[in-house]
Amino acid sequence: MNTLTKATALTATLFVGAIFGFFYAYVCSAMWGLDVVDPRVAIPAMQGINNVVRNAAFFPAFFLTPVLLLAAGLLFRGQGDGGPAAWFVAAALAYFFGGLVLTAAVNVPMNNALGELSVPENLEEARAIWEAYSPRWQLYNLLRTVASGVALLLAAIGLLKA
Repeated sequence: MNTLTKATALTATLFVGAIFGFFYAYVCSAMWGLDVVDPRVAIPAMQGINNVVRNAAFFPAFFLTPVLLLAAGLLFRGQGDGGPAAWFVAAALAYFFGGLVLTAAVNVPMNNALGELSVPENLEEARAIWEAYSPRWQLYNLLRTVASGVALLLAAIGLLKA
């Protein structure tokens, strides 16, 4: 394995691990925390998170992960090393469809819709908004977390096969 292939494969694995951790943090802490506070606090907190999440720290792991995973697969294939190549291509597909596409199709539109709302002063109105948002958002976040975890495992297997 040449240096470019090694660096690409390691960077791709690091990035998929980072995005898996990002999604996982919502599964095991962030959303549970927001679910136990007053929804008049949870709604603006989530709006604030959604307003700042698209940033220079988030961009590489979210958007470049499938590119790097695929690049690693192609580099392995170009060297005639089909074993690791298949694992990295499978990882790229798992994250692309289960992480990036799912996020764009479900979580982002939900976040945008929540972002357009004014937080009601009435507790019951705010609770109704949060209860319509949080469980569905968490289900789809869990799915993208699992997809990212699978992609991480596939990339790790690819590294072991290299």
